[in-house]
Amino acid sequence: MTARFAAIAAIFTVLAACADDPSENVADAACGLTDGQQGAFLEVAAGSFEKGRDALYPEEGIPTRLAVDGFAIQAHEVTNDQFAAFVEATGYVTDAEPAGSALFDGNGWRLADDATWRTPGGAGSTIEGRGNHPVVHVSHADARAYAAWAGGRLPSEVEWEYAAAQGLRDPADPFSGALDDEGQPIANVWQGMFPYQNLGTDGFLTTAAVGCFPESEAGLYDMIGNVWEWTDTPFGPGRHTIKGGSHLCAENYCRRYRPASRQPQESDFSASHIGFRIVRDLE
Repeated sequence: MTARFAAIAAIFTVLAACADDPSENVADAACGLTDGQQGAFLEVAAGSFEKGRDALYPEEGIPTRLAVDGFAIQAHEVTNDQFAAFVEATGYVTDAEPAGSALFDGNGWRLADDATWRTPGGAGSTIEGRGNHPVVHVSHADARAYAAWAGGRLPSEVEWEYAAAQGLRDPADPFSGALDDEGQPIANVWQGMFPYQNLGTDGFLTTAAVGCFPESEAGLYDMIGNVWEWTDTPFGPGRHTIKGGSHLCAENYCRRYRPASRQPQESDFSASHIGFRIVRDLE
């Protein structure tokens, strides 16, 4: 991972030299699901949809109508508190803990050997007071291990996109999961010119606690933006598909805050903007 990441880091260190310092989130204390609200699953009924609708990037392919069996999906991304319970119960050690992880710290991307799920901002950072934020710095294997322990699994790409598409406020507008009719953010995405300026119009410069933004029409939180989410669908050898975009996706860069967006990610890779949610099969 180190050699692969060096090229990425070199590019973004130059580009992001003038980026804002994402050390504070304005709205953190005012929102998010409580402990009692976390962990809920919603049933997604069987049906069909047009996968890849309104594609923008080549990897999104040709629109194809698919049938999907019903399943249950966690209403929000897996949180630090949930992942901490898993680690406490099992003693699990994530891939990033001995090897390091990719960290965007406002001055660019770097491979940080001190960035883990417990220290998401690197040395000196903590998840204290951030228990309801999505867990990050988790690889595909880490996400699968948690899912199995929690009695679920990672969603397939088709399942994930089907749930996200059902949640669009305006099915005819692929961006309506991220922006309202006036173009104002209703999901945690980047406002301003990435990576030079992070305006934080939505109140957040990094991740947001789950539930800080309105639920989708399907009753799900943060399917669009906040953090990319692992799926269990391969994207070629050694890679899996991630979906949904993150707080680093902007109008001028990574317009992937749409259900159809998809991106390959090395399966052993982890970063400060990649998390996951889980699904369960219906009885």
